[in-house]
Amino acid sequence: MNILLTGFEPFGGEAINPSWEVARALDGQLIAGATVHACCLPTTFAGAPAVLGEALAALRPGLVIALGQASGRAEVSIERVAVNLIDARIADNAGERPQDVPVRADAPAAYFSTLPIKAMRDALRAAGHPAGLSLSAGAFVCNQIFFELQHRLAGQGVRSGFIHLPALPEQAARAQPCVPSMGLAAQIDAIRLALAVALADELPVPAGPDEGAPTS
Repeated sequence: MNILLTGFEPFGGEAINPSWEVARALDGQLIAGATVHACCLPTTFAGAPAVLGEALAALRPGLVIALGQASGRAEVSIERVAVNLIDARIADNAGERPQDVPVRADAPAAYFSTLPIKAMRDALRAAGHPAGLSLSAGAFVCNQIFFELQHRLAGQGVRSGFIHLPALPEQAARAQPCVPSMGLAAQIDAIRLALAVALADELPVPAGPDEGAPTS
């Protein structure tokens, strides 16, 4: 089995992005007999979906986890739902800042992650990693890619979802005010474990999209 693990290039004036640093550190590793293939996505609304689509077509993975950076969060955030909305607070790396537009006009309002999210959270916490579930992946390129991923794989029986990572210590040290951070080695260990749990868990994969976001 192939695992597709994506991260993003730096954005917002940063010189590094933990999501790509973690993904590329795990590239080529064997986890429960499956091979990790890392892919760096451009932090652009136009470019990221195209690169994701190429990677999915080339690898035909049995598991896909997209990673992103969420400065200000203190834990590994396993996202529950992707919403059909782009509302950029800042411009992407191409200078584009779309607001109040759908990711896909002909798609449902939202998709849920098909990862065993609670099993992943519990395993991470048991191993000493701060981890939690999140109901918002934002409305920037991270959420766009989460939504695109779930839309493209809906009904295919491939587990997929999105995880946000905290800032790295060197990023936190430059932030004003200082933001929470997690070291790179700890982030790599956490995602390696998350991949293993996603491969091992026996919960069924939903067959298709959900029509709306959860209300509770």
